Amino acid sequence: MAEAKNKTVTVEQIGSPIRRPKDQRQTLVGLGLNKMHKRRTLEDTPAVRGMIAKVSHLVRVVEDEQKA
Repeated sequence: MAEAKNKTVTVEQIGSPIRRPKDQRQTLVGLGLNKMHKRRTLEDTPAVRGMIAKVSHLVRVVEDEQKA
């Protein structure tokens, strides 16, 4: 079974989880982020987009240079 090209999204942690609610810290860990300026490329799914929206003040979506 051939898979279609999966869309991905790259997120970078720009905020510290210090003094944040526990669920926001856990969401960062779920995204694979645990240090400032760390980047992760994740599959673009509704679940991942929801996690990004929950901690949008702590992360930013990085635009890929190859898409241009």
